[in-house]
Amino acid sequence: MSIRVGDRIPRATLNVLRDGVQAVDTDEIFAGRKVVLFGVPGAFTPTCSARHLPGFVERIEEFRKRGIEVACLAVNDAFVMDAWGKSQGVPDDLHMLADGNGAFTRALGLELDATAFGMGLRARRFALYAEDGVVKQIHVEAPGEFKVSSADYVLEHLD
Repeated sequence: MSIRVGDRIPRATLNVLRDGVQAVDTDEIFAGRKVVLFGVPGAFTPTCSARHLPGFVERIEEFRKRGIEVACLAVNDAFVMDAWGKSQGVPDDLHMLADGNGAFTRALGLELDATAFGMGLRARRFALYAEDGVVKQIHVEAPGEFKVSSADYVLEHLD
């Protein structure tokens, strides 16, 4: 079952690359904060690299002005997420979160079986907005689409 509005963000450990691979608990990311988390099927993949991540990079200042942090999630390792972030000019305050084994993605109920494409378990394309770890909005894309998880769409629908 997918996470819903009103649900708490499940507790899990993700990774980031900061002086080596660092474990980050989801409570550290979400507790006491306003956060937009967007998930992508994979770093360096076409739509993710051409439209999804760049949209959040371009609109990051608008999220900052609202006191909202932004985080990108993919079922990739921390080294890949870091390299992708650097290649896309991601600012330091847009968190590139690695869910290498997909445990957090499964806990959210937002996994995508991409084995037919040689990609294994991945995240569905989505964006959610949470305050203090409670989901206030969630936007999950239909397979193959990119509409409701864009930075523009999320900004338009923030309360």
